[in-house]
Amino acid sequence: MGLLDSLLGRTKPPQANLDDLFAVPQAVLSLATAGITATGSGAVCFRDVDGTSDDAVIKEAELVIGTDTTATVDLVDDAHGFRWLTVSRPTSAGGGDATALVADLHAVNSSLMDAGFGASLLCSTINLTTGDGGPAALVYLFKQGTFYPFVPVAGRRRDNAVELQVKTVVEGDLPVEKALERWLAVWDAPGLSVGS
Repeated sequence: MGLLDSLLGRTKPPQANLDDLFAVPQAVLSLATAGITATGSGAVCFRDVDGTSDDAVIKEAELVIGTDTTATVDLVDDAHGFRWLTVSRPTSAGGGDATALVADLHAVNSSLMDAGFGASLLCSTINLTTGDGGPAALVYLFKQGTFYPFVPVAGRRRDNAVELQVKTVVEGDLPVEKALERWLAVWDAPGLSVGS
């Protein structure tokens, strides 16, 4: 940021540090002590860029992740015009392989960034299950470089108490988003649907 930017009050947004994703497995262990478990699935959300250049990057990422037969990769378009590249890595114990999942999500984010599509990246989700069996997620805000919890319940509402519990548990492991207005609802994210 230059002197002119300072004088005009312009600020530079925080830079995403994708390596923060590698702290998620420790956060998953911390959450397990609170009865919240990882499902082994997650997703990268991005705006689709017109043309085929981003399609080639996504296809390459799908192929790399898909070489591991324990991983399932899908590309889903939501009703809001966003694309979700989902990855599932279940284990026989019913939970998920958080370390491999995070490596996959990191690879997708990095591939899109390296190909010049960083501005299209919105967030990544690591799906969880609450103590009562409901869906939840840790959401990584790409443009902020921070995480926040999202816990949807029926009627397109959120369980704020559980979200605050998750925040408290993981804030020693992850950079948690302090501005609550940035804790956006990702209602239609893969793996987070609940009944009406």
